[in-house]
Amino acid sequence: MKLKVISALCLLLAVLIYSCQNDNDITFKRYYTTGKVIYTTQCENCHGADGQGLSALMPPLTDTAFLRKNKAALSCFVKYGLKDKILIVNKKAYDSDMPPTDLAPIEIAEVLTYTGNSFGNNQGLITSQQVEAELLKCK
Repeated sequence: MKLKVISALCLLLAVLIYSCQNDNDITFKRYYTTGKVIYTTQCENCHGADGQGLSALMPPLTDTAFLRKNKAALSCFVKYGLKDKILIVNKKAYDSDMPPTDLAPIEIAEVLTYTGNSFGNNQGLITSQQVEAELLKCK
C-alpha cells in the first residue's frame, strides 16, 4: 500500500512539474537536447567536447563576448562555412577554414541554442525563424 501511495505522489509531482513549464521552456529544452546531438556528430571533431577548440587551429566556443557580438552571423558561419577569414576569438587569431554544412535551419537553430548555452555561454533560445532570417542576409 505504501508503495502505491509513494508511486502516486511521484507521478503527481512529475505532472505538476511538467505542467508548470511554459511553451518557451519546453521548446528551449527540445532545441538544446537535439542541438547537443548535432554538435556531437557535426562540430565536436573541430571544436572539442568541451568547446575549447583545437589549439591554434580551430577557435573555441567559450568566448561569450564573441558569440554575442557575432550572433547574427553565426547561422551563416554554420551553413556556409568560413574561408579566408580571420576570426579573433579570446584575443587570438584563427584563419582555418570551416566547411559548409547541409544542416536545415531548424538544425542550425538547435545547434546554436546548444552552443550558445553551453561552455559558459548563456544566449537563450535561437529559433529556426531567426536562423532563416539571418540566412537570407548572408547570401
